[in-house]
Amino acid sequence: MRQLSARAIGHELHDDEPSAARGMSRRARWLSTLLLAVAAGMPLPSGAAEAATPAATAAAAVPAGDKVVYHVGDSDAQALQALRNVRNHLDADPTAQITVVTLATGVDFLMEGAKDKTGAGYEGLVAALHNRGVRFEVCEITLKNRGLSKDKFLQEVDFTPSGVVRLAKLQIQGYAYIKP
Repeated sequence: MRQLSARAIGHELHDDEPSAARGMSRRARWLSTLLLAVAAGMPLPSGAAEAATPAATAAAAVPAGDKVVYHVGDSDAQALQALRNVRNHLDADPTAQITVVTLATGVDFLMEGAKDKTGAGYEGLVAALHNRGVRFEVCEITLKNRGLSKDKFLQEVDFTPSGVVRLAKLQIQGYAYIKP
């Protein structure tokens, strides 16, 4: 592979030149020079495009959909809106990877027989979204603190030791955080 040097873009580094580039490694100088050349509109050196191919291949292997975590901490105030948001999200991007993490009173809409303010049940919408790949997770700390048992929840529900920790870990993994 032919390397593009500072000289190739009309700049020479001299020992007496006060430049941050003087203390850089050969690889760092080459990369910064390459970036300057690209920014200046110069063609890439031969082999540079081939060097980028593994990264492009890896990026193409990643699913195209969004990675999103919805946080529900209050069923009365957030559940219906969260479910509608998730449905709309999947309608716009069917490849999205969505997890709904619930804690505190936000777990209530995932209990068997739960109804919204109008008396409509949540089960149908939760089941439909689960069938589209949405994960619903309930905080086990909330279960303990509120004296709730796992068998009172819909079959589509998974449990996580701590809702807050799960939210943090998903964000570290690149999930966008949404709290409706």
